[in-house]
Amino acid sequence: MTRIQDMRNLGPAMDKWLAEVEIYTAEDLQEIGVIEAYHRLKFRFGKEITLNALYAMHAALLDCDWRELQPETKTQLRQQAEKQD
Repeated sequence: MTRIQDMRNLGPAMDKWLAEVEIYTAEDLQEIGVIEAYHRLKFRFGKEITLNALYAMHAALLDCDWRELQPETKTQLRQQAEKQD
């Protein structure tokens, strides 16, 4: 199992936040999905959580830097997150 803090883009702060919404490992994040994880974080922490958290989690699962995500990917993620609001 891969710890959240060991994933690219995610560190100790995100590890702590995700643990508070019952996501403890990369495998948990993969299973739950980044959209659901983002919604759980937004519900728990409010405005502290930005779209960058969504992008970072998605990129972490792809093992790439979140700033390298294509604009189309970011748009799709944002639209998916907004649909479930």
